[in-house]
Amino acid sequence: RVLVAEDNVINQKLISRILKSLGYASEIASNGKEALSKVQTERYDIVFMDVQMPEMDGYEASRQILHTVPKDRRPVIIAMTAYALQGDRERCLEAGMDDYLSKPILINDVRRCLEKWIEILNGEKR
Repeated sequence: RVLVAEDNVINQKLISRILKSLGYASEIASNGKEALSKVQTERYDIVFMDVQMPEMDGYEASRQILHTVPKDRRPVIIAMTAYALQGDRERCLEAGMDDYLSKPILINDVRRCLEKWIEILNGEKR
């Protein structure tokens, strides 16, 4: 199960279409607070987390997921950011995110990321 945490409607549609074309259904959370609530009440394997959202940004949502969701239910969190500046990847990882994609989101990048994490999840090497 895949959750997309993204406040921009155009980006929501883009990542949802990319995921659908790769054979994955997804659900949408419009901000970090909503993403946190969904992850706490439902089980997701992967969360694509925009880092800049209203109400609660992706960094804080990821930290909260890390601290409130039991490790055996914690999803892989993949950061999505339009700001591909030096240090951004490290900041995402420090917040508890597992991986990082820069925007614009490209289908081949999503495919590679999903293949990597699905293999890890299936082997439980995390």
